Amino acid sequence: MLGRTYDREVCSAARALEVVGERWSLLILRNAAFAGCTRFTDFQQRLGVAPNILSVRLALFVEEGLMETMLGESGHLEYHLTRKGQDLTPAIVALTAWGDRWAAPDGPPIAYGHAGCEGIVRMQLVCERCGEQVEAPQLTARPTAAMAAARQRRRLPPLPPR
Repeated sequence: MLGRTYDREVCSAARALEVVGERWSLLILRNAAFAGCTRFTDFQQRLGVAPNILSVRLALFVEEGLMETMLGESGHLEYHLTRKGQDLTPAIVALTAWGDRWAAPDGPPIAYGHAGCEGIVRMQLVCERCGEQVEAPQLTARPTAAMAAARQRRRLPPLPPR
């Protein structure tokens, strides 16, 4: 069985995958954000995920602060995204855009829109210094002081210079 952690990785993407990288996770969060699912049975019926898997995923999301539980008006337990959970919606939109481009032969099955004007929403990478839109080939990844501190704390060797 594969582990759930990436202990040797000093990487925010790896940390995020430890929480949301398992099968069904992003679809559960997508349905919480966009399909109005709040109850265990909503998620189970809409996704067809096995109840034992769904139970584990929802418990992890509550433990990690992505969701909170409360009793609904009907007296059933409901799951609601927290701000931390809502902050994953741009990642879901970005993954959907990739899927629309590369894995949807009939075209996008859903469009994310702006509730205020009903315009279509799209993801953009923008440089905070100059304001230009940045395409993937123009992106760089530079280690920060936080990387060096985390590697030292974990007793990992420093990264080689580029």
